[in-house]
Amino acid sequence: MYSSQNNLNVTYSQEYNNNILMSDNKDDKNYNFITEDEPNSIASTIIEGNSNEENYNRSTDDDDDEDFIEPTEEEMRTLKRVGGYIPARCWLMAVIELSERFSYYGLSAPFQNYMQNGPYDTPPGALSLNTQGATGLSYFFQFWCYITPIFGGYMADTYWGKYNTIWVGVISYICGIFILFMTSLPKLTSYSAAMGGFIVSIIIIGLGTGMIKANLSVMIAEQVPKRKRRIITRKDGTRVIEDPDITLQNVFMAFYFMINVGSLSVMATTELEARKGFWAAYLLPFCFFWVAVVVLMIGNKRFIKVPIGDKTISKSFKVVGILIKNKFNYESAKPSIHPECNYPWTDKFVEEIRRAIKACNVFYFYPIYWVCYGQMLNNFVTQGGQMELHDLPNDFLQVIDSIALIVFIPICERLIYPFVRRFTPLRPITKITIGFFFGSFSMVWAAVLQWFVYQKPPCYYHPTNCPNGPNHIHVCWQVPAYCLIALSEIFASITGLEYAYSKAPASMKSFIMSIFLFTTAIGSALGAALSPVSIDPKFTWQYVGLAVSCFIAGIAFWLCFSRYNDEEDELNNIDDQPDVIQISSENENDDLEAKNSIRSRVISTYPYESD
Repeated sequence: MYSSQNNLNVTYSQEYNNNILMSDNKDDKNYNFITEDEPNSIASTIIEGNSNEENYNRSTDDDDDEDFIEPTEEEMRTLKRVGGYIPARCWLMAVIELSERFSYYGLSAPFQNYMQNGPYDTPPGALSLNTQGATGLSYFFQFWCYITPIFGGYMADTYWGKYNTIWVGVISYICGIFILFMTSLPKLTSYSAAMGGFIVSIIIIGLGTGMIKANLSVMIAEQVPKRKRRIITRKDGTRVIEDPDITLQNVFMAFYFMINVGSLSVMATTELEARKGFWAAYLLPFCFFWVAVVVLMIGNKRFIKVPIGDKTISKSFKVVGILIKNKFNYESAKPSIHPECNYPWTDKFVEEIRRAIKACNVFYFYPIYWVCYGQMLNNFVTQGGQMELHDLPNDFLQVIDSIALIVFIPICERLIYPFVRRFTPLRPITKITIGFFFGSFSMVWAAVLQWFVYQKPPCYYHPTNCPNGPNHIHVCWQVPAYCLIALSEIFASITGLEYAYSKAPASMKSFIMSIFLFTTAIGSALGAALSPVSIDPKFTWQYVGLAVSCFIAGIAFWLCFSRYNDEEDELNNIDDQPDVIQISSENENDDLEAKNSIRSRVISTYPYESD
C-alpha cells in the first residue's frame, strides 16, 4: 500500500534501450532513475509503416498557445462546456463511411425477401429459404460482418496501418458486390448459381466490412487535433470551456449522422427491387461505392495517419498475462517497480491497458442490445409483410430508422445534451443505460403490435404464408418501433463507439474498436439461436422476451458500471500523463516488501534477463 505522506519519492522513467542512470542522495532518501524518453512524440515525422514519406502531426501544443487558458475548478463547475472545431478532413472521411453504409444497407434491405421467398411468391424472392432459414442466414451475415473487424483491427494496428487496411476493405467490398450483382441476374444464372453466388458474396462483403468498420471510425476521430480543456471567449463576449470530450462526442454524432444519410439507400434499392428486380437493387450500391475509392485517393495526402505501434497488441497480451497471474494487480506489470525485468513498455502503457480493460468490461451487456437492434433487419421486415402495405415494399420501412436518426441526432447534439449539461454532466454510462431502455421499449411496441396483427383477419395467427393475406392492419403502426430503435442507437451505439475510441491506448484503437464491434457479432449469434422461434404464432413472445432481457440488461449495466462515471475525467486524462511514475510510501520497508512479493511472481511470468 502506498501513501502520499512520506519522505520516500522514487521516480522511474523507462528508457527505450533500457539503459538506466542512477543518482543517489541518501540524506533525504530521494532515488532518481533518469532515462531518455522513448521517442514516441505524437508529432514525429512518420507514417504507418514508413517513416520517410508523410508527416504525422495530430497535436497542438496548448502550452505554446498564447490564447490557451486552462479552466479552474470553479470555472469547470460554472462555465458552459462546448465542443471544438471539426476539421474538413473529418467530413471527407465521413463520406467514405456514407458510401460504405449506402452500399451495406442498400444491399441488405432486400436480403430478407431475396432469401425467404421464391420467384413466384408475394413479395417475390430468389432462394426460397422460408422465414427461419432466411432469418438464420441474415444473422450469419451480421455475425460475419462484425467478427471480421477483429482481423481488420489487428492487421491495421500491427502491419498495414488504418489507411491501407481501409483500402483492402474497399477492394474486397467491390468484388463481393459485383459477384452478388452477376449471380442475381435471372436470365444468366440458375438457382444453384444464385445460392452459391449469394454465399460467396456475403462472405467477401463481410470481410470488406470488417476491414473498414474497425478502422474508419477510429481514423475519423484521429483527424481532430488533440487538445486539453481550455477557456475561449466567443464573439458575444461569453466565456465557455472548449471540452475535447464534447468535441469527440460531436465527431461520433456527425459520423453516425453520415451513416444514416447513407442508409437512405434503402428507399432506392427497395423500390428497384419491387419494380425492376434484385439485380437493379444490387447494381446501384456497386456503382455508388466507387465514391469511396475517389475520396480515398483524394484524401491520401490530406488525412492524418497515426503510425503503427511497436508490437503493441503483442505487448498488451503479455501485460494481461502478468495481470492474470498477479490477480490484476497493475503494479505487477509496471517497469518502474520491476526494472530488473526490462519490460519493453512504460508505466503509462500499463495504465492505458487498465483503461482499455475497463472499456471492454462495459461491452459485456451489448450483445443483448444488439439482438434487439437486429430485429429491425429481419423480423420487423417479416412483420411488415404480414400487414397492409398500401403499395409500399415490406422492407421499405427500415428507412424510418435512418430518417429518425437524421432528425434526432441534431436535436440531441444541439438541444438535449447542452440542456442536460447545464445541470449535470451526461456521462457515457448514463447514456448507454438510457439506450438499453429505449431498445427495450421498442421491443415492447413490437410485441403489442404483433398481438394486434394476430387479432386481425383474414389470417389471424398465421399471416406469413397465408394466400389470403395480409391481415387488415396498416403497416405504418411499425413506425414507433423504428423510432424507438433510432433513439436507442443515439444513446447506446454512438456512445459505445465514442467509449471504445476514447478508452483505448493510442496504438490499439482499431483493435479495441473491433472488440466493441465484435459484441454485435455475439448479438447476431444469439439472434440466430432464436431463429427457430421466428415463426407464427411465436413472434409475440419472442418480442416480449427480448424486451424483458434488454430492460434487465440495462439495470444490471447501471449497477455494475455506474461508478465509471465518477472516473471518466481521470481515465480520459491518461493520454496527457508522462511516461513517469511517482511512488511514495510512509514505510520504506513495507514498500520494498510489497514490491518484492510481486516481483517474484512477475519474473516467472515474464522472464526477461535482468541487467
